[in-house]
Amino acid sequence: MIRSIAVAAILLSCTALGAHAQDKGSLNPEPLPPLAHPNDPATPAKELFGRKVTPASLAARSIGTYNRGCLAGAMALPINGKTWQVMRLSRDRNWGHPELIAFLERLAGKVPKVAGWPGLLVGDIAQPRGGPMLTGHASHQIGLDADIWLTPMPKRELTRLEREEMSATMVVAADRKDVDLHVWTHGHMEVIKTAAEDPMVERIFVNAAIKKALCREAGTDRAWLHKVRPWWGHDYHFHVRMRCPADNPGCHGQPPTSESEGCGSELNWWFSDGVLHPKPSPPSGPRRGPLMKELPPECRQVLTAP
Repeated sequence: MIRSIAVAAILLSCTALGAHAQDKGSLNPEPLPPLAHPNDPATPAKELFGRKVTPASLAARSIGTYNRGCLAGAMALPINGKTWQVMRLSRDRNWGHPELIAFLERLAGKVPKVAGWPGLLVGDIAQPRGGPMLTGHASHQIGLDADIWLTPMPKRELTRLEREEMSATMVVAADRKDVDLHVWTHGHMEVIKTAAEDPMVERIFVNAAIKKALCREAGTDRAWLHKVRPWWGHDYHFHVRMRCPADNPGCHGQPPTSESEGCGSELNWWFSDGVLHPKPSPPSGPRRGPLMKELPPECRQVLTAP
């Protein structure tokens, strides 16, 4: 029972709601004001990590879990590559573990061949030192999560304003029961399939309607489907989660996925009336997020390192 609750908590942490993914950025973001009491134990960790604009000058390590951790020695994905462009530059979230950055560059290089797209538009990865974020994500804390837009990269370099304000493509139909066939293409499936086939990828999260389309269109080559999991949100992007690097003992991943394709009755649940039309929840205030004492002790070193 305890393990089930823990797994559910980790799964919940992957959620990046569409509203956050689509939030516009700013051409002139204002720096956050200094904290009056940064050493107060009651200060949420997100307030501390959100003010760090450079990576920790330490060996690259993912520390903790996807939703309770930090990142040492982060590497930035360059904002422009031959086959990718980074979006929402004002967020400064294009940092990750070097193995994730290598994966993104590797995947982007395959996309023109497998999907016919010029390249990828990459959304949030992690902050310069990982850790909890002020907005948008519960996970993305250890540099092993990345959001990839379901919008092909254009053949030209986007302007800074476009990167801050353009919206990703909604690929889910209005009734939420399938993909929008006026938007969805075979290329979308090939991009997700190619990502899932990478041995370093642990899971991919998509909207249930996208999972349904993948199950329908996969054909006989279906070994990759078990990595692709339905979850709320993810209408405009898919979320890639890497496994912990073998030489990072302080990184604690999730239990391996089952070998089930996930295309049977377990998928049907997502299209039940209670899931598609949930009862409104009472409004709640902003979440505090973890305190430093609730993160691994090594995260204090990451936070204070030069």
